[in-house]
Amino acid sequence: MDRQSPESDLRRLPRHVAIIMDGNGRWATQRGLPRIAGHRQGALAVRQVVETCEELGIEALTLYTFSAENWRRPQDEVSALMVLIEHVIRREIRALNARGARIRIIGRTDALPQSLREELERDANLTAKNSTIQLNLAINYGGRTEIIDAARALARKVQAGSLSPDDITEALFASELYAPDLPDPDLLIRTGGDLRVSNFLLWQIAYSEIWITQKFWPDFDRSELMMALEAYRTRERRYGAVHSE
Repeated sequence: MDRQSPESDLRRLPRHVAIIMDGNGRWATQRGLPRIAGHRQGALAVRQVVETCEELGIEALTLYTFSAENWRRPQDEVSALMVLIEHVIRREIRALNARGARIRIIGRTDALPQSLREELERDANLTAKNSTIQLNLAINYGGRTEIIDAARALARKVQAGSLSPDDITEALFASELYAPDLPDPDLLIRTGGDLRVSNFLLWQIAYSEIWITQKFWPDFDRSELMMALEAYRTRERRYGAVHSE
């Protein structure tokens, strides 16, 4: 291939990559394993992707870890997922902190089990001053609920008389989102082959490039990430503008 790899053209890498990590359950089912085995294997894929993004100098990585809709799954699977998320972050936090990763949580964390919530708060505080990469974990997250929460925050300011409705702009609205200082994702990756965004970062992905792979998340590795980054590198982002010759 004559084209340069993403590593050789760092100027064309995305600042912010967001990933819908889909297919853990199907990966396990195909192998005759319980669904939680797929989630455990998926945690290993997370480590590899985070390390690769760090090496390449990508500023932010947002992982759809547990959606607001995931509560509808069987209770035993939900409970096992909560325990797994807590175990994985506790296991990985020392290495992440040593490498300079900043952990941030987006979503309605008040609904999470107390032990998990406390673990996430400790890790966010521990890494708050790090700057190598921002690792954003979307837990109990939904794009619509984020928009509703932002609208409620603005409505309270209008009700209090500190804000006029006519002063609400896109920028002001975005300032009320869960992580307002993050750049919008340049690249949205979805594993598992489905062609939908599943209520993920609905406001932020308005102009994101989308890359979909048939591979299930546990099989997503460095080489697959490089394929996504190479596809991104070759695209022309026009943000609704007319193509210029």
